Amino acid sequence: MSNELLYLLFFGGLFPLMFIAYIIGKNKAISLTNKNIKMHSQPSQYGWFVSLYTGLPIITITVVGVFLYLFDIHLLPPFMLISFALSLGAVSLVFLNKAINKDTKARNLVEGFIEGLLLLATFVSILTTFGILISILFEAIEFFRRESFFNFIFGTTWNPDTAFLEGAGRGGEEVASAKFGAVPIFAGTFYITGIAMLVAVPIGVFTAIFMSEYASETLRDRIKPILEILAGIPTVVYGFFAAITVAPLLVDFFASLGLKASYESALGAGIVMGIMIVPIIASLSDDVINAVPKNVKQGSLALGMNKAETIRFVVLPSAMPGIIAATLLGVSRALGETMIVVMAASLRPNLTMNPLEDMTTVTVKIVEVLVGDQAFDSSLTLSAFALGLVLFVITLVINIVSIYTIRKFHKKYKISNL
Repeated sequence: MSNELLYLLFFGGLFPLMFIAYIIGKNKAISLTNKNIKMHSQPSQYGWFVSLYTGLPIITITVVGVFLYLFDIHLLPPFMLISFALSLGAVSLVFLNKAINKDTKARNLVEGFIEGLLLLATFVSILTTFGILISILFEAIEFFRRESFFNFIFGTTWNPDTAFLEGAGRGGEEVASAKFGAVPIFAGTFYITGIAMLVAVPIGVFTAIFMSEYASETLRDRIKPILEILAGIPTVVYGFFAAITVAPLLVDFFASLGLKASYESALGAGIVMGIMIVPIIASLSDDVINAVPKNVKQGSLALGMNKAETIRFVVLPSAMPGIIAATLLGVSRALGETMIVVMAASLRPNLTMNPLEDMTTVTVKIVEVLVGDQAFDSSLTLSAFALGLVLFVITLVINIVSIYTIRKFHKKYKISNL
């Protein structure tokens, strides 16, 4: 089904028909009200009732038709399918208009429609998550059929350069076997993420405390938009900043201390990544700190605590679930970052604890593997799905731990208010 036909359906048929249905339903409700008939709902709600339930069969048939076309199932030609959908919508309009009377609970029906729409959106989100997992899982299983799972999880050497030769049947005894030890890659991922969070969390939380507790309304209104602008800067710009500005400064600084630092280092990438995450943590933490009830703060001050003690013992514990959620969002952003690492920390898997050396992350390796010209069914390409699966599981574990921690703080906060 072409885009032109879909545009014709929605803008030439669906939306005008739903608008007409709204006008007809509203006008009939008004006319019944003018006849001193007590209606259950407001006239506009009857208009929405007729409009939404007129468009429902059209949208349903269109979605089913497009889904079938994706699998090359052509029950009807596209133009006939559109004509059938619009005809069914027009018939629905006639019957819905006749159904409007004093006993029609339009408000309940509209709210039920919206509730069903929200439930559908939730279902789509969950289905998308499972779809992502399944699409990764099958390819990862194929990879683990070829390569050792134990060596992948615990191996310390990542050297897959000969995998494409083995996949092409050209790997002989003289060719070294490919090694897929992912420990250096995940170590680099968590190392750079840890540096980023050490930078982002203190600065972000302290910024949020200043904006919510110390800054005037005028100053806060000026700072917050600047933070939100920083959050929208493309990551490639941060990558340029890391490579051109931060890296040379770090090299010069550590050279003055007698230490050798690489221009592509985990420290440089982590610092810039932390700067990128600061606006996210600061903005969200500011919102949750401002959401702490004022009577709780005033009660603390009335009991003799000063402002600093109130922030430490009352405000921060109360806002901690939101701060943890903001931190988790920052961790997820750091784990998925690619451009900053490519431009500031290199592509080399390097198992080291020295932050002044170069290293890489999981997402960078996934991109590097999938961009190459090797066959899709080679072990090298399939290793990207194995890396993605492990990262998915790690992220899931982090989410579970964070949810448990947030619930624990919620429970503690409720108990303290009893």
